Amino acid sequence: MISAHASRRVKKTARALVTGGAIRVGRAIALALADAGMDVAIHYHRSASAARRTAREIEARGVRAATLRADLRRPDAPARLVAAAARALGGLDVLVNNAAVFARMPIGRTTRADWDTLLALNLRAPFFCAQAAARVMRRGGHIVNIADVAVMRTWTAYIPYTIAKSGVVTLTRTLAAALRARGITVNCVAPGMVLRPQGFSRARWRALTRGRAARTPEDVAAAVVLFATCPRSVTGQMAVVDGEASRGRRGRRP
Repeated sequence: MISAHASRRVKKTARALVTGGAIRVGRAIALALADAGMDVAIHYHRSASAARRTAREIEARGVRAATLRADLRRPDAPARLVAAAARALGGLDVLVNNAAVFARMPIGRTTRADWDTLLALNLRAPFFCAQAAARVMRRGGHIVNIADVAVMRTWTAYIPYTIAKSGVVTLTRTLAAALRARGITVNCVAPGMVLRPQGFSRARWRALTRGRAARTPEDVAAAVVLFATCPRSVTGQMAVVDGEASRGRRGRRP
């Protein structure tokens, strides 16, 4: 089921869809795209109230907003979501594949259902959202995937998550090559530890982030805006938003 609400503002040039755009980093991305002058469709699954609040903040910036509900774990949801966003905004120029779940799944405790559910949202959905977006980006466009610094580190308690995000990086490079001739850029942003995950105690979070360079959701959003407005020659790239990335690839484990 997809429900939509859109304002009746003057249409802008660029129109963006942000999956998981109601809260946390997704919200920062949606607001940054609005600050860049884009109309924004905010996808959410359960965060209806937050999506409406984010939409109001976007509209206050003088651009249009739409809220769209979808469970992207369902096989048919990505195509339906992209179609709904294109209808609500009158087209689509930017897709940000941000929706994901971060779940602890060590090797001995990961079930087949856990694996299927996590990869359905974190890897399958970005591919099929991109596939659907490419069909409606008739004048070219930009696809930005959200990966994770987990792809460069060893997080043995988060094996399916790390595999899915590694797949997002490969997906980015492959789609960039496949869509280059159509004028669609495909890039990804790999954030470090930006916001405390649900289920992490404050003490655990402080221990993990102690001594690390500060980074914020707005830092991630700035990198997304860069790729959402870049020249067509900039494609297949990954921007790491983590002050610790240059110190080594293993890092501390969450």
